[in-house]
Amino acid sequence: MRKSRNVNELRKIELIPNFSQYAEGSCLVKFGDTHVLCNASLDRSVPRWLKGQNKGWVTAEYGMLPRATHERVSREAKKGQQTGRTQEIQRLIGRSLRAIVDPSLFTEMQILVDCDVLQADGGTRTAAISGAFVALHHCFESMIKEKIIRKNPIIENLAAISCGVIANDCYLDLDYIEDQSADVDANFVITDSQKLVEIQLTSEGKICEEQHFSKLLDLAKLGIAEIINAQKKVM
Repeated sequence: MRKSRNVNELRKIELIPNFSQYAEGSCLVKFGDTHVLCNASLDRSVPRWLKGQNKGWVTAEYGMLPRATHERVSREAKKGQQTGRTQEIQRLIGRSLRAIVDPSLFTEMQILVDCDVLQADGGTRTAAISGAFVALHHCFESMIKEKIIRKNPIIENLAAISCGVIANDCYLDLDYIEDQSADVDANFVITDSQKLVEIQLTSEGKICEEQHFSKLLDLAKLGIAEIINAQKKVM
């Protein structure tokens, strides 16, 4: 089915750090035709329930611009509420980033990471996580430079990638057309040391077999290693 690349190959990846002039940390991430702008901002406060605990917090917001897809979709702010999909994705991004930071190294502060999809062609959430990590890193480095913190709280690198089963074959990094035809769709969030942060897997057309899951995991680890290598080059 796939003609432009092998089943175990990523789309062309581009990470452009410090893309935004005013954010403490930023990264424009491109996975093929999926483009996401990630901005990390410092807030000198924490959620009310975390006050006085000598911990920091990382959270995320996710949104898709009106012409990120083939048809214009109204801004969710105009509708007055976020969709369940948007809430689920931004919570995933926040959980993923919090998994690899030491909150005791930036106490009573939180980092807000905004992930805005400029153009969507599949894998927006995984691209957002991979770009958000770079933005977060540069935010912490900016805080060190400004003598707000002494040490970067990031414990290890983190990235995310999508995989899927199409016509009984396993594919890495699905674009939109592939995602629509996948029998099994999966998203993997994995660290540099291959620790599993989160796995989202859905059987769309057929139930996922164990052999396919093992192959998807192997493909994800392969892709994650390549993404993290690209992250390190821009950090």
